[in-house]
Amino acid sequence: MTNKALDLGREPILPLLLKMSWPSIAAMLALAVYNLIDTFWLTRVSPEAIAALTICFPIQMIFGAIGVGTGVGAGSFAARMFGAGKDVKARQTAGQVIILSVIFGFLIILLTLLYDDLILKVFGAPDEILSLSGQYLVTVSFGSPFLLFMMMSNNLLRAEGRPYTSMVVVLVMSIVGAILDPILILGLGPFPRMGILGAAISAVIAYVVAGMLSFYYLQSKSSKYDLRWQYLLPNMDIIYAIYQTGFPSLIMNLFFGLVMIVYNHVLGNYGPLAIATLGLCFRINGLVVMVLFGIGHGVMPMVGFNEGARLYDRLIETVNVAVKWTTIFCIASFILFEIFAHSILTLFTDDARLIEIAVPALRIFVSMLLLIGPNLVWINMFIGLGKGLTSMTLLLMRDALFLIPMIFILPSWFGLNGVWMAQPLSNLMAFFMILFWTKREFSTIRLHH
Repeated sequence: MTNKALDLGREPILPLLLKMSWPSIAAMLALAVYNLIDTFWLTRVSPEAIAALTICFPIQMIFGAIGVGTGVGAGSFAARMFGAGKDVKARQTAGQVIILSVIFGFLIILLTLLYDDLILKVFGAPDEILSLSGQYLVTVSFGSPFLLFMMMSNNLLRAEGRPYTSMVVVLVMSIVGAILDPILILGLGPFPRMGILGAAISAVIAYVVAGMLSFYYLQSKSSKYDLRWQYLLPNMDIIYAIYQTGFPSLIMNLFFGLVMIVYNHVLGNYGPLAIATLGLCFRINGLVVMVLFGIGHGVMPMVGFNEGARLYDRLIETVNVAVKWTTIFCIASFILFEIFAHSILTLFTDDARLIEIAVPALRIFVSMLLLIGPNLVWINMFIGLGKGLTSMTLLLMRDALFLIPMIFILPSWFGLNGVWMAQPLSNLMAFFMILFWTKREFSTIRLHH
């Protein structure tokens, strides 16, 4: 494995896209597998433990939205600065990321300690799993400063052309968590059986390790960021530039948390097993979606660099190549999930009641894969161009106009299956909307050529 920075402006596009994407794909897959391992061991505790974890998932997504939004903005800004030859501004971005992760991390800890029960009830936690959910949420919040820093700095590492390093950080975090999960959840060796509390402690330790490793890489001699104390001084111009692109991404992820609140409240009418099914569907489907995120992470700095370097034909070709290969991958994944849905679910649970609900749910849910690949590539293109507001508007329109209304309306016609149908149908409608905006953007880019 080499850590040599890639030439984003001259290397052949498909090989470069693979080089930029596969480390992030590996990292995202490792993260998805870690989430599945969490689920696998907690199913050995009870379906209620899975339901409690699912309740906490959107809360973590909202906390993580800060890391994702800030990281996306910082990575996009740094990539454009490197592309334009303004290296000092790119380096100052890394200092701002350190400050922001500390501030937001401690705010998360404080809010969670003060309002944990209120937060969980707002997010749809039924009384029977409120205590389990609280154990997980309060404990895992203590890892948030380290998790936020890891998420933010991962984008910076990719922006300077070091995707392999960003992969190592997430791989190490996932491996640490995966090893600790069974030990702490089930109580192996000298450790007591802690159940869902063990999963939370495992996550916190993994976050701390990832945060420390991220800092090591950012301040290493091989890094372009060349961290210095003066870069830690607040620079409002750079922070504004970060959130000009990153704030829309932050809002998008916050809105995803809102979508999950809606899911939890609607599924609460069908009981904890339905909520547990949602957790299984998201985590299994996440194996594919994480690969798509990895490709998007590769596309974003390539688009940003090419835009900064005014290589417009190369920019468009990069996006088209990514769309082609994500579509092929998604169709193949959809076919496999449809054929082996029952076999896949029995790997995680032998609860007959849960399997009965989850098999048709998974088969309906994964049909979203048929069109989500191009959607995510195009959204990442807009982020790479620094047009975070456009990407936010498109995704919010998908969720606000299509997904959330369908989650409420479809169950009245199709029962529980209607809840699972909302994702694929909303992605179908969003496809045509995002395609229209993308074609319009391509026309504008060609005019600049």
